This record gives sequence, structure tokens and C-alpha cells, in this order.
Amino acid sequence: MDTGLAGKRVLVTGASGGIGAACVRAFGAERSEVVVHYHRGRERAEAVAAELGGAPVVVGADLTDEAQADAMFEAAGPLDVCAAVAGVWPEEDVPVWELPLARWEETLRANLTATFLTARGFLRRGPGSLVLVGSTAGLFGEAGHADYAAAKSAIVHGLLLSLKNEVARLGSRARVNAVAPGWTESPMTRGALTQETLDRVTRTMALKKVAQPEDVAAQVVVLASDRLSGHVTGQVVTVAGGMEGRVVET
Repeated sequence: MDTGLAGKRVLVTGASGGIGAACVRAFGAERSEVVVHYHRGRERAEAVAAELGGAPVVVGADLTDEAQADAMFEAAGPLDVCAAVAGVWPEEDVPVWELPLARWEETLRANLTATFLTARGFLRRGPGSLVLVGSTAGLFGEAGHADYAAAKSAIVHGLLLSLKNEVARLGSRARVNAVAPGWTESPMTRGALTQETLDRVTRTMALKKVAQPEDVAAQVVVLASDRLSGHVTGQVVTVAGGMEGRVVET
């Protein structure tokens, strides 16, 4: 099916990560003009950009820094679509009563603040399709990662729903949606996906497997497409194998 994304200019943030790189490839397959963002993984971002052929724009920025985020959009130029993928999941399990304030603030900045600055920068450049990336942690919570769960919950609830109503003022071409991946095999999570963890996290999934980055990227493309999702805004698509919640261990 033709998505209508050919020739559309698309910014993918966090393209050096597993889901971000998969999004770059997925938009590339639709013949979009992809702008590839990275923070620390320059070599990985340049490698995935090279797969597209031509001369895609590759731009580095710390999206928790307002000036760098704004500079990224200047370098990106006019945009039709933005996939706000960039985010950080801190691997260490820490209960709230032991959670340092420094980690709490760092996690919120790396996820919620970075997404806010990305959304703001994109919408300042005019109407288009914005796709945010949340997490099942923001829907069901995640023990040991209250900081991450709080940030992702804010993205897929308060921020998404506020943006949905605000962008309507920009016209019918302005849409914002979100995907909420569950456990996804990626460089960020690979070290945590032991067999014991897999057995535990798949217990509430209808599909007894974790996602691949391409599973998430496919839904990002569908939501980004005005042809496929032109009357869809303010929605969260959960990509988690039918996950219904968390296993609570006592």
C-alpha cells in the first residue's frame, strides 16, 4: 500500500539506537527524505544514513539542551514528519526509596524534556505529522524504573493529549500520535533481556515474544502517513504483543 510518504522530509531523533535506526530504514523504504539525528552514537547514525544512499542530513544534538535542539531544526530545514524516538532507559533497577534525585532528574530530561523540545521545535516550523515514542512503562508502570515510567506516562498522556488539541489550531495537516513499545530487542535493552527476564515479561503477553525494532518502526510509519492515518490524532498504538500489565512479584 502506498503510504504517500515518498518525497516527504522526515526527521528521526535517536537514530543511532535500535528503534531509531529501524525508523530511518522504514522511512527510507518509503522513499522519504530522512534527516538522521544522533546524540552520542555518531558512527552508528552515519552508518544507517549511508544505507539510504544519496546524501542524507546527519545532525548531532543533545536534545536536553534547548540551544542544541533548536540548532538541530535549523540544520534539518523544512519538515513534513517528525518521529521523536530519542530516549534513555536506565538499566539498573532502583526502588523509589533509594532513587537518587540526580537520576530522577536526568531520566526526565532525557525522555520528557527532550520530547518536549523536539515537539516544540517541529511545530514551530509549521503543521505536519508528529509521532512520539512512549513505552508500556508509561501505561502499566515499571518497578525499579519509576523515573522512566513517569517520563513516558507524561509523554503518552498529558503531553500527547494537550498537543492533540493545540495542533488542531494549525490546520487539519497537523496531527500528533504516539507508539508505546513494550520490551523490544535493541542495544539499549539487550543486556537486560536474559532468559529469566524474557520468561517473566512475556507472561502477560498474548504473543510470547519481545518486539523487534522493525515492529515499532512499522507503526511509526503508519501513524506518520497522512494517507493511512489522516483522520487519526491523539492516539497511542501499543506495540507489545498484546501485553495486559505487569507481573507483580512480592
